[in-house]
Amino acid sequence: MLIDSHCHLDRLNLDPYKGNLDDAVQAAHDRGIQQMLCISVTLENNPQVISIAQRYPGVVASVGIHPCDVKEATATKEQLLYWADQEKVVAIGETGLDYHYETESKDLQTESFILHLQVAKEKKLPVVVHTREAKEDTLAILKEHACREYAGVLHCFTEDWPMAKAALELNYYISISGIVTFKNAEQIREVVRNMPLDKLLVETDSPYLAPAPYRGKSNEPKYVREVAQYIADLRGLSLEKFGEITTENFYRLFGRARQYLPE
Repeated sequence: MLIDSHCHLDRLNLDPYKGNLDDAVQAAHDRGIQQMLCISVTLENNPQVISIAQRYPGVVASVGIHPCDVKEATATKEQLLYWADQEKVVAIGETGLDYHYETESKDLQTESFILHLQVAKEKKLPVVVHTREAKEDTLAILKEHACREYAGVLHCFTEDWPMAKAALELNYYISISGIVTFKNAEQIREVVRNMPLDKLLVETDSPYLAPAPYRGKSNEPKYVREVAQYIADLRGLSLEKFGEITTENFYRLFGRARQYLPE
């Protein structure tokens, strides 16, 4: 039993499934992935992500604006509150800071990040956080504005152990993607080795970052199994045991998702 805690089903390459998202979702279920968290990143795709989640029993949604997209359009508090109340929405985000691709929009990113955290606190929902080359600012904003009780997750984590440790102290979870399988990802493997198991999640971030042996190909939720197997091996656990741990972690963090478990 596994959960893909972060994917973008509206952006998958569906060519192998002749354009049919139903088959891509079923392919994940066939490999033991019982649920997927579909993430929104732009103003325009929030309704689409919610619609996908409502269409599939094994899918839930998170709503927000990615930091790399805030220049195009930002969400208002009213919009975020409205989306947060929709059926099968279990989190706020993807939000955060990205100084790798976007440096000119730092102020907009900060404003948007804080707004997402405020809405999450008001709605008692966890936050899906993107952070890249923005370690100090991300942690400072979380310390000042985040809700420790509901907290959230630093997804597709690529930073070092000191940052992970600081996030853990704020009650945040760490989610690991297929990058951990890459040859040059020793920093992430160090994080995985040091992580308390009860704060660890796995994801694909599909259609991006396919794990070995599929690196370079389009990613999809069914490949979260490869990510989980790799981490289980690193920690000396069976895939079954690791799946149980990360599944329980997912439902502890994304409490609303449990009510949407497929029958």
